[in-house]
Amino acid sequence: MAASAGHRQWQVFAMAGIVATAVYSAGFSPLLSVLAFATVGVGTVAACFAGPRRFGAEPRAAWVLLTAAALAFLIGVVIRPWAVTLPLPFTLLSDLTTIPGYLLTASFFVLLLRARQSVQRHAVLDGLLVCLAGGLVCTLLLAVPAALVGGRPAFVGVLAAAYPLLDVVLLLLVVNLTFTATSWPLSLVTLLTAMALMGVGDLTYAVLGVSGRLYASPLLDVPFLLAFVLMGVTTLHPSVVELSRAARRPVQAWSWRRMSLLLPAMVTPFLMLVLVGDRSAGHRVTIALVGAAMVVLLVIRAVSAVQAQVAAQLHSEHQATHDPLTGLPNRRLISAEIERLLDGTPAGGDRRVWVYLLDLDGFKWVNESWGHDTGDQLVIEVAARLRSVVPPARMLARVGGDEFLLAYVGEQTGALRLVDEIRGCFAGPLSVRDTEVVISASIGIAHAVSDGDPAVTAEALMRDADTAMYRAKAEGPGRSTVFDTSMHDRVRERIELEAALRTALTRGQLRVAYQPILHLDTGRPVGAEALVRWDHPDRGPIPPMSFIPVAEEAGLIGAIGTWVREEALRQLAEWRADGTVTDDFYLSVNVSPRQLNDADLPLVVAGELLRHGVPARAVALEMTESVMVDGSSVTTRVLFDLREMGLRLLVDDFGTGFSALGYLRRFPVTGVKIDRSFVAGLGQSMEDEEIVRAVVAMSHALGLTVVAEGVETRLQRDALAAVGVTQGQGWLWGPAVPPGEFAGHWHAGGPAARAAAAAGKNQRLATPAGKGRNQLTAGNS
Repeated sequence: MAASAGHRQWQVFAMAGIVATAVYSAGFSPLLSVLAFATVGVGTVAACFAGPRRFGAEPRAAWVLLTAAALAFLIGVVIRPWAVTLPLPFTLLSDLTTIPGYLLTASFFVLLLRARQSVQRHAVLDGLLVCLAGGLVCTLLLAVPAALVGGRPAFVGVLAAAYPLLDVVLLLLVVNLTFTATSWPLSLVTLLTAMALMGVGDLTYAVLGVSGRLYASPLLDVPFLLAFVLMGVTTLHPSVVELSRAARRPVQAWSWRRMSLLLPAMVTPFLMLVLVGDRSAGHRVTIALVGAAMVVLLVIRAVSAVQAQVAAQLHSEHQATHDPLTGLPNRRLISAEIERLLDGTPAGGDRRVWVYLLDLDGFKWVNESWGHDTGDQLVIEVAARLRSVVPPARMLARVGGDEFLLAYVGEQTGALRLVDEIRGCFAGPLSVRDTEVVISASIGIAHAVSDGDPAVTAEALMRDADTAMYRAKAEGPGRSTVFDTSMHDRVRERIELEAALRTALTRGQLRVAYQPILHLDTGRPVGAEALVRWDHPDRGPIPPMSFIPVAEEAGLIGAIGTWVREEALRQLAEWRADGTVTDDFYLSVNVSPRQLNDADLPLVVAGELLRHGVPARAVALEMTESVMVDGSSVTTRVLFDLREMGLRLLVDDFGTGFSALGYLRRFPVTGVKIDRSFVAGLGQSMEDEEIVRAVVAMSHALGLTVVAEGVETRLQRDALAAVGVTQGQGWLWGPAVPPGEFAGHWHAGGPAARAAAAAGKNQRLATPAGKGRNQLTAGNS
């Protein structure tokens, strides 16, 4: 609505201005002429004042100056017919307001050019060339003849000659604006047309002044009236806000529009020499000085163009070899530096070329929790700290989103000392956007000396450092590892495993196994945990501890988690339907931190529950303690939404991470699972027993359920029951098994159990005993 109203206003103003100008030109009566002129003039002043304010055009000071200039021009034009009838010096009263109007207009253009960042050397030089030509023409053909008119004081002639020169100043500014404009909105077109009409009007009066007159007819004011109308349209059009927006070109091109102004300007001195060169020696000297000045400007312009081209080339080369965010060298430049170091390091000595690859630990959580802008600021801060410890002689580069590369030549002692210096950069928290961020870096180190071996290249050295970095990251955050050749085999194994895992996910090679969760007193199953298993067609069963980390690094953990959840809910729906499990039986499914950082997860889970007809209370989601420690605002909201849906939320492996009462109170968890490492020591270690006792007491105080993992002996079961643990899970009751075996073992009736028993019997008849036993053992590992 506001935009359409703005369009109507400038259109109405333009039509009203044209009608008023026509009425003024017709001269029906003095009163109508005054009213028409007042309509245009007062309307323009009001438009210049209100229009830019309405649209928020910047800079405000510039539009205030334009408003003042319009008012000054209005006063000058209104009083001119009356002032010329007065005796000198009162005849010049209109000039006392009109000339300040030019100065105010020039100031307006200067502020506008500064706001647009368009005050550029190339445009200024080109503008000076045009203005010198225009000034030469105005001076010789208008200003000098007007100043020499007899019968009037000299200052009147000088004043008449000043108008063309003032127009030349405005011409300089307008030319600079046109030369730097990258787009031409309507406001810019109308503004430039208004300035051109003012020049036409002044030129008309200048020609009149040559004849010794100051005023002839109201028709001479028509260009000024139309200029007023266009100034009002400029300020009332919505595109007025675009006039102050930066519009810079790195190199000013010799376009046809530019040449259409410059070529006539360069011909002007020769033309003036032909037209007026024979009148006096002063004319010839003036033409010669202006021509020489234009030649000097052309030389400066040519030199400036060459310098700009060189600067652009250097800037392009710098951009191609440096990181735009940190200003550090990029991979291309440091690769060339490493090659140079390898060629310059002689073989046989203790000095070697060392390459360090740093990868920030947990950087993706910073991006996902606080946004990519914060991540960029963190990278900049890390780069600054690394610069402070890395001597200038050692090249530091940024080679990835959160990866830095350092090249060093020296002995092993100095190389290892540098590792400690790098670690020191991450000893304290980094201040990023008023947030204290604690972060570490995993460091991969590779070293070599060329000794003529074609295999020793910069790319090979950087690849080895990358391999060592991944090895360090696998060992935990903040670690450093020196490359050895055996790592290549492990990297190849990881790549092959990732490719096979992607294939398994698409070809249905994954399956879900179920391990019961039992009540310790009754031995009755109260739930089960759904666990993913992978049966590779060639390698056989691959344990989760081998492929789950690969899935997390490869970004597959989300897809795997979703598939496991869907399959588990489908199976639970079948068990509930055929009576395999009771109504209070629940199924526990693991969720990764990546999944919990997805704001759509509650909606997705709600759809899955609805699709399979499973109530939310029959499903528990297990998460690690790190989710609560590193959890973003998105994760927190997701957890609360899931809990509001009625799902149970369990903290898995409790006690091994950042176990703190504050986290359990802050998040809507419903239970904890005591890690197997504490359960294994029950009956043997008093410390483990006290830890379990404390966890149980704390959980009961908060109203949380407690499940003990890894229960393998009756002694552990009895010790857990003695300290108040009510639920247990572990090999004491059996490993995770396929759904049919689970149903057949834990429920004697029901179609699912009977079908599972029949399938199991057929499989035992078809499979040798030894082979079947080996497969079962491998599948449960």
